[in-house]
Amino acid sequence: MAFDQLHRYLFNQGNVRGELVRLEEAYSAILASYHYPPVFQSLLGELMVAASLLTATIKFEGDIAIQLQSEGPLSYAVINGTHDQKLRGVARWDESLSDLPSDFQALLPNGIMVITITPNEGERYQGIVALDKPTLAECIEGYFTQSEQLATRVFIRTQLGVTQDKVTSKACGMLLQVMPLSSEATNSADTDFEHLCKLTETLRDEELFELAAEDILYRLYHQEEVEIFTPAPVVFKCTCSRERTANALASINLAELLDIVAQQGDVRMNCQYCHTEYAFDGIDVQSIHAGTFGQSQLSS
Repeated sequence: MAFDQLHRYLFNQGNVRGELVRLEEAYSAILASYHYPPVFQSLLGELMVAASLLTATIKFEGDIAIQLQSEGPLSYAVINGTHDQKLRGVARWDESLSDLPSDFQALLPNGIMVITITPNEGERYQGIVALDKPTLAECIEGYFTQSEQLATRVFIRTQLGVTQDKVTSKACGMLLQVMPLSSEATNSADTDFEHLCKLTETLRDEELFELAAEDILYRLYHQEEVEIFTPAPVVFKCTCSRERTANALASINLAELLDIVAQQGDVRMNCQYCHTEYAFDGIDVQSIHAGTFGQSQLSS
């Protein structure tokens, strides 16, 4: 019953594509990086699922960032996903609040969702939609309707749990989308889209979390003609490093950095995604600004 995999499949006769992703270790890695309240643990899981499903729809090398912003308790949350299913993310909120709403819209009043698609080659594309629907899944569907004019259904579920002091949370989701093969193909009435959505709606949460992916697909679509592709692994992976952090420090005035070292002993930088801390002493700072850090400090 493998988790941390994305499964892609096609209903060729129905002109619909589908995806199934189930996360456990990748999801738990993000939750372990910071002490998130349960409501934000669930939200980050939903965002991870959404990012995985959306990156599987792009046909080029690059990445997608899904960012939520609001005027409520959550200031922002973001998940970045690459074309090869490497995810990272973080959430920021008013940590002085003792009571947090569990309702999606109450948590994100006057919120927006920003989806940024960045190809390794080519121009970046950004779409913005209001968070004016009851769930993140419905907001993702609204994004596709607005930006792609493609009928899309998204199903997302999270399950929080701890076993023997180990986080064992799971986040799962499915996507069905009309394939844009022609102008007619974008009209759900010309496909099996609605029929397949009805079938998918019958899936119970315990089946999604407990059955093998192949069993889920068979249970839902055993009467359909389905082409299933080799699953792709999904992992949590942060791109931060000591060298990248040093490059960021190179843009800060040398005297300012040395003043921090004189007062605090070193300059410390934290990755906003995985919360890894990097420390740089006076020698490091001097070599960074001299352009020799990568040569002399790489192995230190």
